[in-house]
Amino acid sequence: MSYLIEITTFIFGLCIGSFLNVCIFRLPAGKSIVHPPSACPGCGVSIRFYDNIPVLSYIFLRGRCRNCSAPIAFRYVLVELLAGALAVCTYIRFDLSIEGAIYYAFIAALLVITFIDIDHRIIPDIISLSGIPLGLTASFFIPSLRPVDSIIGLLAGGGILYAVAWGYGLITGKEGMGGGDIKLLAMIGAFIGWKGVLLTIFMASAIGTLAGVLVMLKTKKNLKLAIPFGPFLAIGAIIYIFFGNELIIWYWNVI
Repeated sequence: MSYLIEITTFIFGLCIGSFLNVCIFRLPAGKSIVHPPSACPGCGVSIRFYDNIPVLSYIFLRGRCRNCSAPIAFRYVLVELLAGALAVCTYIRFDLSIEGAIYYAFIAALLVITFIDIDHRIIPDIISLSGIPLGLTASFFIPSLRPVDSIIGLLAGGGILYAVAWGYGLITGKEGMGGGDIKLLAMIGAFIGWKGVLLTIFMASAIGTLAGVLVMLKTKKNLKLAIPFGPFLAIGAIIYIFFGNELIIWYWNVI
């Protein structure tokens, strides 16, 4: 029975991932995410419903548009698979609960933010700013998150990055962190509290530094890389959702 639920959850996540692809493509362009129906970016022909089945349609069409044979980016499949896998992980962690539903919706928003930031170096306010009051409201329905922790997380998340950005600008005279990252971490704090903010910053910094070093080694150039920080904040927040308590306990045992 458990396997059946997991398979159903995975398929549900794939469908959510298909919708997230629409958001990733349309939100930066200021387009509606509900109308018109999806169309091929190459020829503009509306995609038939049987060509819009998550993952399977990509395989059957061999990664190309049925009408014009333009290549379909594999990243559409990647987003669908990530959404499906994370749906299963959320079910395993939280079972079928309100807490799990809230966290999966939050994770879905982080996926959209991640890929938009990678493509356009922006974090849409419609997600981050809207997410702040939603996170505060959600704290009343999440047993492990008190409303006061959500408020402190909101203030700490936005405040810490704002202080870092202000200090960097004061010292260098340049903008080192965009306002989008500040609003994103404020939203993250509202959903996972101040402990989550601290772990998110730590994980994002560690993973971001490692990624930057790997990119420099690959390009063999000692440059100041403009790598978006939003995806690493999203990764850090997702890590906290699934492993936060265990990591905190491990850390305290180590010190």
